[in-house]
Amino acid sequence: MKIRPNQLAGLAAAIEHVRGLAAPADALLRGFFRQHPQIGQHDRAFIADGVFAYLRRRRSLEALAATEDPRHLALASVVREHGVSVRELEPALNTAESTWLAAFKSRQHAVLAPAVEADLPDWLWEKLGGVLGDTARGALAHVWQTPASFDLRVNPMKTTRDEALAALVAGGVTATATPYSPLGIRVAGRPQLGGNRWLQDGRLEVQDEGSQLIGYLVAPRRGEMVADFCAGAGGKTLLLGALMRSTGRLYAFDVVDTRLANLKPRLARSGLSNVHPQLLASERDVKVKRLAGKIDRVLVDAPCTGFGTLRRNPDLKWRQKPSDLAELTVKQAAIIASAATLVKPGGRLVYATCSVLPDENDAIVDAFLVAHPDFRRGDVAAELARAGIALDTGADLRLSTATHGCDGFYAAVLERKPG
Repeated sequence: MKIRPNQLAGLAAAIEHVRGLAAPADALLRGFFRQHPQIGQHDRAFIADGVFAYLRRRRSLEALAATEDPRHLALASVVREHGVSVRELEPALNTAESTWLAAFKSRQHAVLAPAVEADLPDWLWEKLGGVLGDTARGALAHVWQTPASFDLRVNPMKTTRDEALAALVAGGVTATATPYSPLGIRVAGRPQLGGNRWLQDGRLEVQDEGSQLIGYLVAPRRGEMVADFCAGAGGKTLLLGALMRSTGRLYAFDVVDTRLANLKPRLARSGLSNVHPQLLASERDVKVKRLAGKIDRVLVDAPCTGFGTLRRNPDLKWRQKPSDLAELTVKQAAIIASAATLVKPGGRLVYATCSVLPDENDAIVDAFLVAHPDFRRGDVAAELARAGIALDTGADLRLSTATHGCDGFYAAVLERKPG
């Protein structure tokens, strides 16, 4: 792999721009590219890959590099994470850098503290040990050090998975059906799909397989009233609308207007006419009160630490603190309680997070059920079986990246007892 001097300089500058993590890494990286419009598409891809490789392996890289110099960190990341040899880099190096890089390579097999080797903050490493045990914690930490899979979801309103797979393969893309989601496609490598017409016209959407499975737990029926209580940019909303075959009424609620704005172009491409985005002032908005007891199915994809997505969003492990977790659990409890007021007798609420921590998952659901005896826990495995999905993680959905190959998700199905 030949690295040009300008690519290395760009990666070092991007690492310097992002490493403070004053905002989400992807937003900081977009800002960096806006400030450097001269960087071409190919070099942008190299720089983006390098920045996220650095963030995934940040703690061990910095420990072995024994420096915070962005140029040295870029060199370390390229050598260790991209497998580039020192000889291939030599045209871009000065004598001092060649000497430093040789010393770095000699330290690559040094013994590091477990949390440093795992590229996790101490508090999260310790917490995972208490939750998962040593073996499962080690396996999960290891897979979090690797790039995320690239998954697509077929829009069943416009095409089938077989047709989409055939089109992708014909276009030179290596793609296979996902093992669990009936609508999922996993793409190998990092092909440039920005101009793919199937993505542009809504026949395909980018969505992790784990996220897709949540929709099958909501299992909306045609003609029902359904609410996605924390819709965000609408990935799960669009799947719910397609499963409803664009019938009934589907509310996409969120408290952030920019998220709903990002849903609009995706919604326009989807071919759905039953989705109604609604901006809420809070989880207790009057729009929620007006619909109390009227909704058949409610999805609560709660705001969370996002630790199930650390392959994809490695900056989260450096940005989130124990105090953030404590604040989130209070918010999660309030959101699920408010969303539950929407559910009609005999209706369903699905509580989901992309977290692996019981604080945000089991603890929230267990406390909710104690406070709301008119709800009972459903059987996730049975619900997936009804959808033809051969996956059994117990009464609740527990997806692990180390086991299932997708992002880590938790979900519980909560049924409101008939009145």
